[in-house]
Amino acid sequence: MTGFARVDGHADGYSWTFEVKSVNGRNLDIRCRQPAGFDTLEAAARAEVPKRLSRGSVNLNLTVTRSQSVAQLRINRELLAQVLELAREIEGAGAAPPRLDSLLAVRGIIEPVEEDEGEARERVEAALKADLGRLIGELVTARLSEGARLVTVLNGHLDEIERLINAASACASTQPEALRERLRGQVAALLDAAPALPEERLAQEAAILIAKADVREEMDRLRAHIQAARDMLAEGGAIGRRFDFLCQEFNREANTLCSKSADVELTRIGLSLKASIEQLREQVQNIE
Repeated sequence: MTGFARVDGHADGYSWTFEVKSVNGRNLDIRCRQPAGFDTLEAAARAEVPKRLSRGSVNLNLTVTRSQSVAQLRINRELLAQVLELAREIEGAGAAPPRLDSLLAVRGIIEPVEEDEGEARERVEAALKADLGRLIGELVTARLSEGARLVTVLNGHLDEIERLINAASACASTQPEALRERLRGQVAALLDAAPALPEERLAQEAAILIAKADVREEMDRLRAHIQAARDMLAEGGAIGRRFDFLCQEFNREANTLCSKSADVELTRIGLSLKASIEQLREQVQNIE
């Protein structure tokens, strides 16, 4: 199931953009791209994503920019105290008291504060991991929104399949009287066979003809599959694998119906049924 989400953040002189997109996939495939030095985010993503998603190809991309840091300054109070003491001695000898700008110009009075880079990176990585959780949550929301729209499409395909099954049931060749008439003709052909078939073999052939002529069992199973599909859609959750298997069963019954058909109209309906089932299966590939 497709989806996209993006989260922007900043902390301690770093700014970043986290993006994730997912496309259809039979299994869960996670791919991560992040700058050097942020490899722990990939491990966090591989641990977090499977908690929320079960299928799809998921691509995460992290870009990080560090802003130009402004050095923090502090006053070296010990050195300042020494300078002031010397200034007082000089002032006592008749010299003018020192100005503030002169004091601050003395090398070492004002010095930069070295920031602990390790602590800053730890805070940034903690913020990134929090944003990762928010990002996956937004992706799940996007996928759920698409899933809600997809339910309408799937129900439309199921309605069409059901319509075709009803049309096949109403087809003249599937009616009991038509089946009996067809069977009479086939049994008569067996009886006229030369040399004549033994009664046991004749009974076997008649049973085979009956099984091949009656497609009502296939249509009953198709109707049961439709109900199972609607139940799964109402259930929700990760139903993609089960629904995909159900589509295979739909197709199996449609193939059997076509192979049994000896009527042009029923064959036409059967082919339309197969086409509708294939359209349903293609949409099911989008379901988690």
